[in-house]
Amino acid sequence: MKLDLLKNQWLDIVFEGRNKLYGAYELRKTNSKTTLKSLIIGGIIFTFLVSIPVLANFLPNGDDEAVLDQKITTVKLPPKEKPKENLPPPPPPPPKVDQVKFVKPVVAKAEDVVEEPPKIKEIVDKKIGSETIKGDPDAELTVEPVGNGPKDVVEEDNNVYNTAGIEVKPDFPGGMEKFYKFVGKNYQVPEEDGLKGKVFVSFVVEKDGSLTDIKVIRDIGYGTGKEAIRVLKSCPKWNPGEQNGKKVRVLYSLPISIQSAE
Repeated sequence: MKLDLLKNQWLDIVFEGRNKLYGAYELRKTNSKTTLKSLIIGGIIFTFLVSIPVLANFLPNGDDEAVLDQKITTVKLPPKEKPKENLPPPPPPPPKVDQVKFVKPVVAKAEDVVEEPPKIKEIVDKKIGSETIKGDPDAELTVEPVGNGPKDVVEEDNNVYNTAGIEVKPDFPGGMEKFYKFVGKNYQVPEEDGLKGKVFVSFVVEKDGSLTDIKVIRDIGYGTGKEAIRVLKSCPKWNPGEQNGKKVRVLYSLPISIQSAE
């Protein structure tokens, strides 16, 4: 008997006397159907992939949606200005005055002269214009109100100057020797044995001579800096500094010697 390899007759001969329930028999028996299904499914997938560029041309353009998704920006217009109320009436027009038309003199023949220029006596006390106008002698004379004119605003100089570049330095009434006497008289030295040193302070001498912005740059402890501030706050007014002939604020710094009584 001639076998057809394209049919399943040869399977029965190969598996004769063997266990046909084994998986190999079923696989070979359904091999042709499985191969056919695979070819069909593969062909469908291949056709779909090839046709993607063609299908993409029929899809709507995404730019239209992008335009629809754009946000609308609201622009606020400035409010309309309301007409000003209770405005004074406009001034009356100035009265008409006599005006004589000015004719530019031109060198020409006598027969070509159309209009002669005015004589000197005709333009005395009259305006010169492009046409002749008769004034109104009975009109009321109006004079524009005179303003106050711009005022010069002088800005006050509140800068703090340094003693190194000031023309007139601030000074204590009676001199610095009298100032140190005032400090020595009013300064209460802490009761601390062997306390000795200098307290460096700075302050601003104002235009009226008062002392402000008092600061301790360096002290020797035991409340010496705090006591120096207290004394300077009770200090009489100084003679202020001057720059360009005007009183100005000046930064001043000095040391105060401290020595406890033995």
